[in-house]
Amino acid sequence: MFHLWTLAPALYVSLFFIRRLTLSFARKIGFVVLVILACEFHLISHLVYGNMFSPEWPRPVMIAQGWLFVSAVLFACLLLFRDVAALLARWLFRYRIPFLPSAMPLLILALGVSAFGVMQAIRVPNVRTVTITIPNLPSAFDGTRIVQLADLHSSRLHPREWVEQVVNKANALQPDLIVLTGDMFDGYVSQRYADVEPLRYLRARDGIYAITGNHEYYFKYRSWMSAWESLNIPFLLNAHVCIERDGQSLVLAGVTDEAAIKEGEVGPDIARALEGTQPSDTIILLDHRPGNALVNARHGVNLQLSGHTHGGMIRGLDIAIKPANNGFISGLYRVGEMNLYVSNGAGLWNGFPVRLGRPAEITHIVLNKG
Repeated sequence: MFHLWTLAPALYVSLFFIRRLTLSFARKIGFVVLVILACEFHLISHLVYGNMFSPEWPRPVMIAQGWLFVSAVLFACLLLFRDVAALLARWLFRYRIPFLPSAMPLLILALGVSAFGVMQAIRVPNVRTVTITIPNLPSAFDGTRIVQLADLHSSRLHPREWVEQVVNKANALQPDLIVLTGDMFDGYVSQRYADVEPLRYLRARDGIYAITGNHEYYFKYRSWMSAWESLNIPFLLNAHVCIERDGQSLVLAGVTDEAAIKEGEVGPDIARALEGTQPSDTIILLDHRPGNALVNARHGVNLQLSGHTHGGMIRGLDIAIKPANNGFISGLYRVGEMNLYVSNGAGLWNGFPVRLGRPAEITHIVLNKG
């Protein structure tokens, strides 16, 4: 079904743009094939590499492919919007819009905007500082600085050099704690280990902790868990740790992702993750999916840190993914007595590499007792 959805823009562009061009039949067929290949590269990746999440093409090819795909989708949307506007005006108001924009300027606009969006998606993210107030925060942790790295999606699009720069930026903040909230890579250990290996150089006085996202389960989960042990990055898999400071403590908990269940692994269990904690404890929870916030808030969590949504990638169009995430897409939310922060993510999946109005981020969180 996914591949049918990605084929739709190619069909619309072919029928309502390429077919009308004053070109030879052979050239029209050539352009149709090009657009279909651009839109169906997920299927091509699946046929060649066995999955659509980690095509192992050279980075320039990945960038060009992403640009063509995003351009095709955006161009199809612009054409559709123009055509629907014309039809509604004619059917509802018996009015013919006199100055409908021609397709060629829309194509140029789509190509330009897509190029900008792809470059925004693959650049090294800037730091975004967020202050979060937790009334029952132990005084010893007032001012604690946490760096959240969400959705790195290390791949041919976000290679080792990119990860190294993210690590350098994170360390430059001199945080007390660093958390990785899932979807750190796209690829098997043999393909991606060298790319994520710089994460071993992350430094924080209270430690570095991680949880799984859905993508961790797509590439031989058990092999990756062994690899993470060699990088000295512990995972909180329905578990928690207590961070001690000046005789006071802060609970850091983490849950697995629901994608684990399909792979025969243990799914998220917030009750198990918090087993042994006390009602008076201040709890920070790492949960890849923000949509779980409504449930987690009922378990006494004070702050949930999530990713998964990539901020919606395109401001305005993020409304399409709101229902799947209970409305939580980007930024800080209040859910009952709990704070929820949803990071836009540092990287994103190479299958739709675009950011427009939803910039990537290295999240720098400052805890405030209030």
